[in-house]
Amino acid sequence: MDVLKKTRKVTLSGPSCKKVEIGGDAPVSIQTMWKEPLKEENLSSISSKIEGLQALGCDIVRFAVPDMESADLLIKLAADSPLPLVADIHFDHKLALRCLDGGIAKIRINPGNIGSLDKVKAVVEKASDKGVPIRIGVNSGSIPRDILASVENGNLSRAQALVETAAREVAVFDEIGFNDLVVSMKASSVEETVSCNRIFASRFNIPLHIGVTEAGPLIGGIVKSTIALNALLSEGIGSTVRVSLSDSPENEVVTAREILTESGKRRSGVRIVSCPRCGRLGFDVHGFVRRWQNRLYSMDKDITVAVMGCVVNGPGEGKHADIGITGAGNSVIIFRQGETVRKLEIENGDFTAVDKAFGEELELL
Repeated sequence: MDVLKKTRKVTLSGPSCKKVEIGGDAPVSIQTMWKEPLKEENLSSISSKIEGLQALGCDIVRFAVPDMESADLLIKLAADSPLPLVADIHFDHKLALRCLDGGIAKIRINPGNIGSLDKVKAVVEKASDKGVPIRIGVNSGSIPRDILASVENGNLSRAQALVETAAREVAVFDEIGFNDLVVSMKASSVEETVSCNRIFASRFNIPLHIGVTEAGPLIGGIVKSTIALNALLSEGIGSTVRVSLSDSPENEVVTAREILTESGKRRSGVRIVSCPRCGRLGFDVHGFVRRWQNRLYSMDKDITVAVMGCVVNGPGEGKHADIGITGAGNSVIIFRQGETVRKLEIENGDFTAVDKAFGEELELL
């Protein structure tokens, strides 16, 4: 496993959650962001979904806090959350102050839009008193006008402009004497994202939250995020990651988990090997993977699971797997290391018995 570039370490904690360290010698953590506004009637459901995200491998969840009602609801949610929650705040420093009083694990702000220096200082002083880290978030839309002018006249690249913007914000915190910082610089361009994080990492020892912003829908977003994150992680850059997709938080977490696994930054856990399907289709690979993906990834097992569409080649191609499933027509077989352990018949397209049998075999591993 590659050694991370040595950075400071910050610690996130909350009223009832585990502590998560970012930077230093801590493993790379996975973040996602909640996709909907907070509502009182949904808090119980959101709590359950946070537990599900934790089981998938998520370490941190961020929430938008656009108003005081949202701040109060996030505080209520944090009281019982198994994961540290982050408040994402723009424009109103009073929202940050409220969240800091309520057990929120980290504040994400852009000092450039939070208001006057006095307002920034008020947030920083309270964060220091509470032991709460702050993430400075910079993206293409938050570059100051004077730095943007340097881009337009050719004196700076957009990547350099993102770094200079972040450096300007860091200087504010250095002046105040606050060190519990995480920085993110994100662009929708893979090249700009990689370049700005490389430059920043060469100049500062501050932990970096890395990711491609507005990466796009599922497929395009996964491609961009994989290329950018793997390039940075392979160089030891990045202490925490978020894959930003126009899709569910669950798929953001699963994607980040797969990237970290394949980059050698995270223990693999369950690995799913599944065939793409072809004209020899005998088993509904796609349907089975949809039903089982999150459940498999939530298991605390170090195993390989093969889901194969062809009964002729399936067991042979998946013989390396700890457990696998395939079939033809109404017949389904479950196998281990290529050897059949169960054979079942599907009646009227009902996979209930198949799923039950597969679950029973999994429990034996």
